[in-house]
Amino acid sequence: MIDKKKLPMQITMGRIWLTIPIMVALYFNTWLWNLTAVVLFLIASISDYYDGYFARKYNAVSNMGKFMDPVADKILVTSILTILILPGKVDPYLVILLTARDTLIGAIRSVAAADGLIIAARASGKWKTALQMGAIPAVMLGGSLPFLPDGGLWIGRAGSVLLWISVLLSIWSGLQYFQTYRETRKATDRV
Repeated sequence: MIDKKKLPMQITMGRIWLTIPIMVALYFNTWLWNLTAVVLFLIASISDYYDGYFARKYNAVSNMGKFMDPVADKILVTSILTILILPGKVDPYLVILLTARDTLIGAIRSVAAADGLIIAARASGKWKTALQMGAIPAVMLGGSLPFLPDGGLWIGRAGSVLLWISVLLSIWSGLQYFQTYRETRKATDRV
């Protein structure tokens, strides 16, 4: 029997655990292993929707779940992008920018939480995540598809362009988040 109250957190933790076999599959960098990585990545990405869905459905929303959900996303995305540096599929500067932004936002979230402030996610952050979830599979497969000319290198390049757009959105959403924190902080100081 499934404990409905624990299901959302189990899905979130499953997303973290799926990161390991995805990275192992990408290490081999063959078309079949890359396809395996893409399938696992898509399962992990889709699970991001279902942990929230079940948390709401079973009234199992928790502070731990609210904290771990974005952490699981960042572990998944950052780990996969880092491993994609090895075969030259991802620019290291892209990973540095995304990691630095996520670290800064994590720090702001911690300060906001300590101040008792809740800052809602912005649409730009959601678009960034959606772009990454679409671009990463393209980057994984690009150049390794034996039935396409050049292994479908253009698919990987298109994915890279989308990833750079996600970096711009990431920086933009980070600036918005910081500005919202400052405004919320000023408003609560006046009260």
